[in-house]
Amino acid sequence: MLTKKQKNLLLFINKKLRSSGVSPSYEEMKQSLNLKSKSGIHRLISALEERGFIKRLAHKARALEVIKLPETASANDIYNSFSPSVIKGGLDDDNLSSDGFEVPVLGNIAAGTPIEAIQNEVSRIPLPSNLEKNGEYFGLKVQGDSMIEAGIFEGDTVIIKRTDTADNGKIVVALIDGHEAMLKRIRKKGKVVALESANRNYETKIFGPDRVKVQGVLVSLYRNF
Repeated sequence: MLTKKQKNLLLFINKKLRSSGVSPSYEEMKQSLNLKSKSGIHRLISALEERGFIKRLAHKARALEVIKLPETASANDIYNSFSPSVIKGGLDDDNLSSDGFEVPVLGNIAAGTPIEAIQNEVSRIPLPSNLEKNGEYFGLKVQGDSMIEAGIFEGDTVIIKRTDTADNGKIVVALIDGHEAMLKRIRKKGKVVALESANRNYETKIFGPDRVKVQGVLVSLYRNF
């Protein structure tokens, strides 16, 4: 049985790990629990480790691994750890680029069962004004519901910044075996690549590194209301 502070700290660590792939700092943990000193965090971490909920990784600074979550944690506690990486937008004047910069929409992307890789341009939309113009962007229409816990719904148009690399925890367009594209959260560990959904009804997909190529990283989305 965990105390309220122990449970809250465990869920905070889990949320940070799932969203960024990096353990939170002691300062971040202190602020999340509104504690006055880091000594209280040390005691809470020791208690969680003794109870088998977390493990400290040797030879790595501030590196923690969540072994299990409390049985009393609700589904919302667990799945809210998918911090949305998207900047929600709408097709209104406040969000549109004032210089006419437009993004090609290249068809559909699966947030669920993979579909054929990115198609040809089907339309164009304005680039949101809060995005830098020094990159190459493209849009994709979302099909499926596997990323709903990250605030991405079927019918949304995601804005992708083209790149072939991505940090752990980022939501990316991943090309599988050169012909199937999907929108997933990426995590790399050792010689495997995990593509995670943000919907409890979908399993994480595991691939060898030679099977997955990053096509771009999610930076924004449009949603019609």
